[in-house]
Amino acid sequence: MLALVLLSLLAEQPMHPYRMRELIKERGKDRIANVAQRNSVYQTIDRLLRAELIAVRETERDERRPERTVYEITDAGRSALRDWTAEMLGSPAREFPEFPAALATLMVLTPEEALARLSDRAAELSTSLAADRAALQAVPGLPRLFLLDEEYSIAVREAELKWVDCLLAALRSGELTWSEASIRAVAEKFA
Repeated sequence: MLALVLLSLLAEQPMHPYRMRELIKERGKDRIANVAQRNSVYQTIDRLLRAELIAVRETERDERRPERTVYEITDAGRSALRDWTAEMLGSPAREFPEFPAALATLMVLTPEEALARLSDRAAELSTSLAADRAALQAVPGLPRLFLLDEEYSIAVREAELKWVDCLLAALRSGELTWSEASIRAVAEKFA
């Protein structure tokens, strides 16, 4: 994902790695590409260079700053960016997120523990959704085209929160419950 984001930035204009990393953070793209470690940007740039998807445009020298290399996208990079984007848009990828894995093993907790942890999750989702909705409004004039990933992320988390709230209601009412004995009985039935 980081390669895709870097190529899209370089498709806008040539720039140096520090500026790329800053733009990723400013635009909130650090939610889709991990730039927590500065090295990850440089390592991805090295891979893109070796693949000839980007090239060095110039090296800037300023007495007050360290030397900065400015990169630009190549024709092959533009083509790869378009191909990757088209493929990702058209074909759902098999992803392996943590939350469904945790749900698959929910029975290792007691119903009370599950209720507590899922309540925590619902609260965190509510808080982050409110912040993200506010952030969308904080960029007046930015065309919707540049906010589609944020809109999608919000819609997915809204659906998750709605589902978690239904699950919490089922746990609270006792509609969904389990015990070690009931889990053993299911295991024996399907053995």
